[in-house]
Amino acid sequence: MLARIGVTSIDALFDEIEPALKTADFSEIDDGVDEMTMLAEMASRARRDETGPCFTGAGCYDHHIPAAVWDIAARGEFMTAYTPYQAEASQGTLQLIYEYQTMITALTALTVSNASVYDGGSALGEAVLMAVRANRRHPSMKTDGPRRVAVAGACHPHYVDAAATITRNQGIELVSTGTSGGRASLDALADMTGERAPVAVVVQQPNFFGLMEPVDEIADWASANGALVIAVVNPTSLAILRPPGEWGANGADIACGDGQPLGIPMASGGPSFGFMCTRESHVRQLPGRLVGRTVDRDNRPGFTLTLQAREQHIRRGKARSNICTNQGLLVTAATIYLAMMGPTGLARIATRCHERTRELLRTLVGIEGVATRFGGPFFHEQVIDVGQDADRVAGDLAARGIVGGLPLGRYFPELRDCLLVCATEKRTDDDIARFGDALEQVLHG
Repeated sequence: MLARIGVTSIDALFDEIEPALKTADFSEIDDGVDEMTMLAEMASRARRDETGPCFTGAGCYDHHIPAAVWDIAARGEFMTAYTPYQAEASQGTLQLIYEYQTMITALTALTVSNASVYDGGSALGEAVLMAVRANRRHPSMKTDGPRRVAVAGACHPHYVDAAATITRNQGIELVSTGTSGGRASLDALADMTGERAPVAVVVQQPNFFGLMEPVDEIADWASANGALVIAVVNPTSLAILRPPGEWGANGADIACGDGQPLGIPMASGGPSFGFMCTRESHVRQLPGRLVGRTVDRDNRPGFTLTLQAREQHIRRGKARSNICTNQGLLVTAATIYLAMMGPTGLARIATRCHERTRELLRTLVGIEGVATRFGGPFFHEQVIDVGQDADRVAGDLAARGIVGGLPLGRYFPELRDCLLVCATEKRTDDDIARFGDALEQVLHG
């Protein structure tokens, strides 16, 4: 094969990969197994998902998915569609992506959306890279030091880790401002001036603890200090919360997040898709595919990939960003889900989630020794303090058939007695009562 394509060796075939990025150490990778062994192992793992009601969210939520969503998405025309390079052969796929982009920009109140990326964590990483590219006039861009990006408040730790992994080798440093009462510390953000001034500020709304951040104040501070604003948002919440394009006086510059709540099953944590939106002035820095609507010479409407050349997809060795990979099938499902729900249906789901979580909290804090850890407004997640090691409590709840929240001590040692709990529109009164009874037994026998 090498001789046929005129390459002398495997190393020569991959010579466009920078030497600093190569490794010859694969000791951490296990040996492969045969297909039969793999299928038996995956079946065993799948059976571990056969539990009772789920009260854990933290970025992956147990929403109702209408049967029509995947009945349509699983059709061969969608399931096996190739990347829509050739517009004349891909009008159906291109139109679907265009409709998806339109609905996501409507949710975020921004102008442009791409066709998706891998997931919420990689979307944040791409948003950070994009913000640095787009903010070239920032003073730190003229120095040899790192480009700092402030993470204001409690952003999902998995997202932050993914973003740091994606960006750390490109001279970018993510700096947390810490929290106060579970929310962003505005005083800590205000101290980031001079050489510590950030190129961009990341803020999640609702934040990782489910709480409402002071996004107007954060967006206005960033604008006044020459930083772009990156919003990490839950798409379901945008049906009832003010969208990032309307935060503060000028709005966020980039919005991103995970599309899993939009008709994607939890599936043991994936796969999902990430969404990214921006304002039109930054569109040339937006990674990934974009679909545009146009007319042909006979004035008939049509759809095509736009604002990019084919070379952008095939010159992978020159890429500094994940510029083309998206999760097309999952975007298909999300588009069908959004079209079925409409603005009113999505708002009803979001409202129901909030109501169910309020009822859940009323039940749980009625148990001796249980209290909410943080006060103030929230969407459909909250932190409860159970007064005991939360990892052990979660394990005991699982043994009783309840997926009873995320133990936060895994990420925040000071919250080792706390669970992050969530209720979606699927949780019934009986589910909530069952959780309350199980937690009572775990804590007090």
